[in-house]
Amino acid sequence: MTDDALVIFTPSGKRGRFALGTPVLTAARQLGVDLDSVCGGRGICSKCQITPGYGEFPKHGVHVAADALSEWNAVEDRYNRIRGLTQGRRLGCQAKVMGDVVIDVPPESQVHRQVIRKSATQRDITMDPATRTYYVEVAEPDMHEPTGDFQRLADALRGQWQIEGLSADPRLLARLQPALRKGEWKVTVAIHHDHHSGPKIVDVWPGFFEDHLYGLAIDLGSTTIAAHLCDLTDGSVLASSGLMNPQIRFGEDLMSRVSYAMMNPGGDKEMTRAVRTALNDLAKSIADEAKIDPRLIVETVFVMNPVMHHLLLGIDPVELGQAPFALATNESLTLPARDLDLSVLNDHAQVYILPCIAGHVGADCAAVALSEEPNKSKDMVLIVDVGTNAEILCGNEHRVLACSSPTGPAFEGAQISSGQRAAPGAIERVEIDPVTKEPRFRVIGSDLWSDDPGFAAATAGTGITGICGSGIIEVVAEMRMAGLLDAGGLIGSAEQAGTARLIPTGRTNAYVLHDGSAEGGPRITVTQGDIRAIQLAKSALYAGARLLMDELGIDGVDRVILAGAFGAHISPKHALVLGMIPDVPLDKVLSAGNAAGTGARIALCNVAARQAIEDEVKRIHKVETAIEPRFQEHFVAANAIPHATAPFSELMKIVTLPEVSFNPAAGGGGEGGRRRRRG
Repeated sequence: MTDDALVIFTPSGKRGRFALGTPVLTAARQLGVDLDSVCGGRGICSKCQITPGYGEFPKHGVHVAADALSEWNAVEDRYNRIRGLTQGRRLGCQAKVMGDVVIDVPPESQVHRQVIRKSATQRDITMDPATRTYYVEVAEPDMHEPTGDFQRLADALRGQWQIEGLSADPRLLARLQPALRKGEWKVTVAIHHDHHSGPKIVDVWPGFFEDHLYGLAIDLGSTTIAAHLCDLTDGSVLASSGLMNPQIRFGEDLMSRVSYAMMNPGGDKEMTRAVRTALNDLAKSIADEAKIDPRLIVETVFVMNPVMHHLLLGIDPVELGQAPFALATNESLTLPARDLDLSVLNDHAQVYILPCIAGHVGADCAAVALSEEPNKSKDMVLIVDVGTNAEILCGNEHRVLACSSPTGPAFEGAQISSGQRAAPGAIERVEIDPVTKEPRFRVIGSDLWSDDPGFAAATAGTGITGICGSGIIEVVAEMRMAGLLDAGGLIGSAEQAGTARLIPTGRTNAYVLHDGSAEGGPRITVTQGDIRAIQLAKSALYAGARLLMDELGIDGVDRVILAGAFGAHISPKHALVLGMIPDVPLDKVLSAGNAAGTGARIALCNVAARQAIEDEVKRIHKVETAIEPRFQEHFVAANAIPHATAPFSELMKIVTLPEVSFNPAAGGGGEGGRRRRRG
């Protein structure tokens, strides 16, 4: 029995036990958590700010009591009076561990900032935005014509621009009269007119307004939030930015957040506040980056999964955690931005949210369908948006099916022993020599491989800190191709596989990818637990795809499109070796980049596209993996690497997989067995 407290850090997932009274900053440093501090823990620099989470965390198996951290002290009180601390934040150097606790390290407190890999994909979009500016000349008031200024503005717009049925928020009318008089009865008005509602005034300026209007296309993911700031005149992307979704501290995957809402009264409201605050911060930072006034952002389009959809809107997601997974609404929504507390934007900015397809297939999947148009494909295409929860589309011009598959956060570096989010210093590419078993790798922030001259100098600033999602996929696939890992996912011993890089860890073995202990850095290993986490994630992904193929009565597809920020960084060969996706020729595995973000931009810039996707989602047939018995059969078969029964004949044309077995019960062992090409 121990009196030590369990401390769990998010988003890294690192955890450890510490004596009561240990400062959070000390715990973070001992675990290698990326928490900044430059003042030596004196409470001066404020860089070590953290956000504790309280209540039930079933994902982590802990209950965090209200007194899990020491009380607010004089140093924090002084800092808060002088410079201000965001509500809910503590200083990591001052807060002490007094019980089991879950602690979120916000992006601004991380030394190595998250790399949000959701940049905009180049795309030609027909411009027809819902919000436009119109210059009008308005008749002056007349004693003999007792009409109000708004009515005469409406008359002018009807006569000069054929705009009928104009409306305005009463709060906007207070600005109308001063603008008309300052502009000498000439004004520019911004009018929002979409496919569902009549025209309404968003803003008004005296005279001719020469500036542009802007919109935000936001992909609100469970792990990251990415935004593209677009010019509503020509659709150009002025800036793309992103941040970690602060809801991670309540649970890394969607069901953990639903559980948090179920087990903590008011937990859903807490998560809603967190994400809305983050969205305001993101809007402000992206406007600053583009050097525009955020008040000129007059429209925002959101795409997201159903749980994020409900939490953004302030709807308790509890019904999404149990069959029949009923949505509060699956239709598109248009509403004022202020209803979502988006106070940074224009006071009368409008929000459009794409429709959801079904209970676990959300507006993000609809956006992918809008971007990639499987309903217009002549051949059979499989589209996989890889994330914490994978959305999958399969079909062609005759029929399109969709499903959601619970892959979990392993593909993004979470639940991996040396895993981390994509940030400078994270290993993102790996190769292992099949003869020597020696690895080489690349890290984010440098184009050099680890065996290139100058690599050490190039990475001195960031260090080699861990391994991100694309790196863990490549290293597992490389271990399989190098004979360090058998088809069942077992890691061999040093004697079996012939390399001292395989070290014993209790009953299993681990592969040492990089040992930075000599330089004061971490030892980065791939453990048996890491392999199992990847097997579970990739099996769920493959099983979902296979289930859609069954429903369509097909055994193969013509093309596979990897969508999403993570999908854009997956090596097609390694994805096939791992068995993440069905077997196709390598040149038929394509990347669509951030297709959900592209779909959001299309909807932002083109009103007709909104109507088109609203119509299309009604035709997409949803397959529910949670209640489909064949899903479990496909899942079990997909646990093997690449697969227990599927031949993967296209893959075998380009890759030789060693036939090794490290399971003593199966008679494995020796020098790794013999190799042969299958196909």
